[in-house]
Amino acid sequence: MKITVVGTGYVGLVSGACFAEVGIQVVCVDVNEAKIEGLRNGILPIYEPGLEEIVKRNYGSGRLSFSTNLNESIQGAEVVFIAVGTPPGEDGSADLKYVLGVAKEIGENMSDYLVVVTKSTVPVTTAEKVHATIQSALKTRGAAITFSVASNPEFLKEGAAVEDFLKPDRIVIGVEDERAESIMRRLYKPFQLNGDRMIFMDIPSAEMTKYAANAMLATKISFMNDIANLCERVGANASMVRKGIGSDPRIGSKFIYPGVGYGGSCFPKDVKAIINTGKQFGYELKVLQAVEEVNENQKQVIVQKVISQFGKDLKGLTFAIWGLSFKPNTDDLREAPALVIIEQLLKLGAKVRGYDPVAMKEAEHLYLGNSITYATDAYDACVDADALLLITEWSEFRVPSWEALSKLMKQKVVFDGRNLYDRKYLEELGFVYHGIGV
Repeated sequence: MKITVVGTGYVGLVSGACFAEVGIQVVCVDVNEAKIEGLRNGILPIYEPGLEEIVKRNYGSGRLSFSTNLNESIQGAEVVFIAVGTPPGEDGSADLKYVLGVAKEIGENMSDYLVVVTKSTVPVTTAEKVHATIQSALKTRGAAITFSVASNPEFLKEGAAVEDFLKPDRIVIGVEDERAESIMRRLYKPFQLNGDRMIFMDIPSAEMTKYAANAMLATKISFMNDIANLCERVGANASMVRKGIGSDPRIGSKFIYPGVGYGGSCFPKDVKAIINTGKQFGYELKVLQAVEEVNENQKQVIVQKVISQFGKDLKGLTFAIWGLSFKPNTDDLREAPALVIIEQLLKLGAKVRGYDPVAMKEAEHLYLGNSITYATDAYDACVDADALLLITEWSEFRVPSWEALSKLMKQKVVFDGRNLYDRKYLEELGFVYHGIGV
């Protein structure tokens, strides 16, 4: 079986490599020649645990190939996945120009039946637009070629995407006909050996499922952060509250950790997009509007704690930042809370020394430039620092040597943005401790 994946970003590359891993012939297509050339040489555009090994292994075996030529790549394929970007517009809506551009090119070049699958996160009615775009291109050619459109949203967690794809908890597929369903069942059969996890539905429901899932998870995060902020004011401990409510199976323990807010390529964009979809159909999603507002405010909470400790004039003070990416095990800085926090500290006159295990190159090249100092390791970041801010909970930050840090730092102040550390223990060592909701 041969398939084509258009787009070699996070979703496209992981999907293509994992399909190749189970023996499917995969061509990954991208218009970026430098990116394709890099992939052919084993240079990946993203960091994701386990992905590099799978890409290199399957490229070496010939099951996975990379191309800039969509016309050649779709010949002989049964399925084409559209996995290009859908960046948010000014109003929060998903920009579909890349998705529909690919659809048009497919219609201009296809020579036999295809299942065209939207893998990108797209709003409801996108499949209709894709279908109309392909049909229009075929009509212009005077070609009477049948095709199907399907929706197959991804549910990959950055930092665990390879595992999620190879061992999915569910595979949601929206189809419009039995032929497309049969082909998609055959495509995903290798991932179903331990039980059928495929959920077939109509296409609009599949498109909505992706947004609803991310919106629900974002809601849990903002809810817990709201509760954490109240806990501080009434003298409660948000970490204890989390354990108390998380033991209820109706609530669950995931995504209810207080912190500095969510970021990344999915939650912020998808919450905005579904709010915009509601407006387009005359419905106001008030809960999700509040989710977004709480999250934006939460990114400022740790800065307010810094101001409470040091005042609004931070000139002459140096702050160590542990963690730049929006979550561990990724170099993704899109909507990362660390960027907002660093920007505010710099505006207040502070100097910043940052360290992240994998995201510093991305930070320097695309986001922060030379506005901060990039440390060689976690301890180097703390040399002569007036305070340490933990922003991203990378594993190597969990059990630092506080004795070493107390000797390196100018002032022993810790702002724990993920509630990783034991307040009592740090205070016994002479540190001033600030957590979230405690």
